[in-house]
Amino acid sequence: MNENSVPNKEKTVASQLVGYLEARGVAHVFGLCGHTNIAVLAALADSSIEFVTVRHEQISAHAADGYARVTGKASVVLSHLSPGLTNAATGVANAALDCTPMVVIAGDIPSYYYGKHPHQEVNLHADGAQYEIYRPFVKRAWRVDTPELFPEIMEKAFALAESGQPGPVLVNVPMDFFSAEIDPALWQRQISNTKALIKPSIDDETARAIIERLVSAKNPVIYAGGGVALSRAFDELRELVDHLDLPVAYSLMGKGALPDDHPLVLGMTGFWGTPLTNQTTLNADWVLGLGTRFKEADCSSWYPEFTFNIGEGATKLIHIDIEPQEIGRNYPTEIGAVADLKSALKVLVRVAREMKPEGIDRPALRKTIADFRADFAESNREMQQSDAFPMMPERILADLRDVMPADAILTSDVGWNKNGVAQQFDILTPGTALIPGGFATMGFGPPAAIGAKIAAPDKVVISLVGDGGFGQNPAVLATAAEMNLPVIWVVMNNNAFGTIAGLQLAHYGLNYGTLFPKANSPVDQLPDYAAVARAYGCEGVRIKTAAEFKPALEAAIASGRPTVLDVAMINNPTPTSGHWNILDIYSPQGGVGHVATH
Repeated sequence: MNENSVPNKEKTVASQLVGYLEARGVAHVFGLCGHTNIAVLAALADSSIEFVTVRHEQISAHAADGYARVTGKASVVLSHLSPGLTNAATGVANAALDCTPMVVIAGDIPSYYYGKHPHQEVNLHADGAQYEIYRPFVKRAWRVDTPELFPEIMEKAFALAESGQPGPVLVNVPMDFFSAEIDPALWQRQISNTKALIKPSIDDETARAIIERLVSAKNPVIYAGGGVALSRAFDELRELVDHLDLPVAYSLMGKGALPDDHPLVLGMTGFWGTPLTNQTTLNADWVLGLGTRFKEADCSSWYPEFTFNIGEGATKLIHIDIEPQEIGRNYPTEIGAVADLKSALKVLVRVAREMKPEGIDRPALRKTIADFRADFAESNREMQQSDAFPMMPERILADLRDVMPADAILTSDVGWNKNGVAQQFDILTPGTALIPGGFATMGFGPPAAIGAKIAAPDKVVISLVGDGGFGQNPAVLATAAEMNLPVIWVVMNNNAFGTIAGLQLAHYGLNYGTLFPKANSPVDQLPDYAAVARAYGCEGVRIKTAAEFKPALEAAIASGRPTVLDVAMINNPTPTSGHWNILDIYSPQGGVGHVATH
């Protein structure tokens, strides 16, 4: 190689890419090194962007997911080829199912080696086919075929990730392109592009039709989904609810659309919903669905006798969503509108005040909700105050709510820490509950908390996770220790995949493959996750009595250090009032739930 063929590192595509990301305001990139992306890492080293390095690519994708949910902007993941990209796939798919904007930049084999089966190439069915791995779940997967197209593709990638129904995209780049030199003007043209697209709304005529039906309805209900959080429509939703005194039920992903202590919040619907919520939505004559897919568990497998009786019964549906495919997917729709929820709700609020300037008062409804909350709280009080050890899950949630600041960010995982939180744990500040909904990915919560803390360094961030979920990727602690991120992981440790263990026991009368070894051994003989934390350089506390948990949590928040609290927990099932078709599959004769009776 002669001197003239050595690339000028200031003019390489890798350097220009980093400059482009800086111009877009990207502050963090999540990922893991590999020989295909170190040119980008070298460029990042001299930039204002911080590279958040992890020990496993799934951690990077989940952390980027949590980061994007807090910032509302597309996060960036930098991946190595093949095993790096497949390691990240679960986290990216989780982001896709929960509509989280993300741009994944993946290095690939050199472009001139396509089809020759160089080191780590994916070419079993087609040459240069790595990008096809992501096609089923990203909004689009690009394979960059010339360096000159890269700037345009990057601009399209961010625009697509953040527009419409948000989601992840993949930009697959041969490693030799990162070291190529192209005209900087190709990047400058993209940098000068607008970065804020105007989102669609609804017109006044449509708004009047919607408000007319809500005002004349006998039992109207708003059903809030995750789209409320994606569009940051919290204030607008509250204004509409308060003016027309509309009760609000929510999906799992809609939790936190309004504070749970708002007097018109019913709670979550479906399998893990409460009786009042399911009965209210079942009896509604009009439902206003906002940014929701009406998913199976939220809708009791769409059985008309449990949660929603839309179409087959008296209930009619108004559905507003940014994605046309969601409207009418699971229920027939009377009025369907494709719109950004924040924009649409602004119009609905204005029109509601014009059409009904005095508003509506439903004191009987407010009293019904208040009475149910009091009764529900009383029914849980014994378990919330129990000194039993291992701890009752209800006591863990109650103590956590007492200590956790109202604006703290909570990441859940799967099991009690998702289903129980959705049912029994009040989220007091909209947008502070980060839950894996669509994919229900075990292992989401711990790294999502890392991303959330980086995005909101002044907020307390707590990851509530089972021992199964925490055990998926404990190497998240390495990143927390190295960056001194004071995340608190509360490990609800029942030494089992508890929810599945209960389901298996109820239907099959045994536990096989669902309990961990030594499941019935004394707590001090079980895996010590606090010791794992200390081994990584974090703080770790193993709770030994129920009374120790609350002061240990208070101390962890005050310490400003990454901390694991290992809390032994009784494997009680989350109560249910809805239904789920899996019960019928396992026990078609009926009469068997998800709770073991023996």
